[in-house]
Amino acid sequence: MAVNVSRPGHTLLGSGLPAKAKKLLIKAVPTIIAISVLLLVWQLLCSSPTASLPSPTKIWDETQELILKPFYQGEGVDQGLFWQLFASLQRVAIGYTLAAIVGIGLGILIGVSVIMFQALDPIFQVLRTIPPLAWLPISLAAFKEAQPAAIFVIFVTAIWPIIINTGVGVQNIPQDYNNVAKVLQLSKMEYFFKVLLPATVPYIFTGLKIAIGLSWLAIVAAEMLTGGVGIGFFIWDAYNSGNLSEVILAVIYVGLVGLLLDKLISFIASLVVAEAN
Repeated sequence: MAVNVSRPGHTLLGSGLPAKAKKLLIKAVPTIIAISVLLLVWQLLCSSPTASLPSPTKIWDETQELILKPFYQGEGVDQGLFWQLFASLQRVAIGYTLAAIVGIGLGILIGVSVIMFQALDPIFQVLRTIPPLAWLPISLAAFKEAQPAAIFVIFVTAIWPIIINTGVGVQNIPQDYNNVAKVLQLSKMEYFFKVLLPATVPYIFTGLKIAIGLSWLAIVAAEMLTGGVGIGFFIWDAYNSGNLSEVILAVIYVGLVGLLLDKLISFIASLVVAEAN
């Protein structure tokens, strides 16, 4: 008589996979179903010859070369999607890094100084409401070139949530922490690294997470106007050429990269916050 012995943790779904992989696979099932339903509805609505937008199958047929050859390198702006995204990410990296450095510094300044807060906070509140693209003509006039102008738009878009969240974090340091620092007679440098910075890290990364999303939104819009290699100009150029399939494909890529950037900052934040605590 054969006895069927089921080993612990051995299931039909994800058998032989590590526990974490199984959990991720199970968690992904609802998302996969939702995407499948969305694609099916999209296909049904846009399969008619008179449809304004291309169907998923038509997009695949018209953009196979772009999808399968992302590393293609031609002349000028004739580049594969990898290089278009890479050019945009380079601009975002520079502008975002500058915004993080300046924003955290200014946020700490207005957080520790009441006078600086009263002087600068109203100015910051006005400037942060200005749409990113409104800065583009000013930056083009100031820098005379598209590349630094686009980077400045990223910088000025990303800096405000970093400043505001950092400032709030400094202002919300528990009074008990400050009292202990006074009792221990910590120097300003010791107070900064042992009290202020660990207490404000969660607030700083909240600002950084908001800023990365805004940076990615801003660079795509800025590149539509400044031109050159970049995913924003690629989208605009494809639209002007009447190739909606390429536009939709690029928009999907933009969304996926934005999601990855958000997850990257969240992952770094979890490591830094855990270390600070």
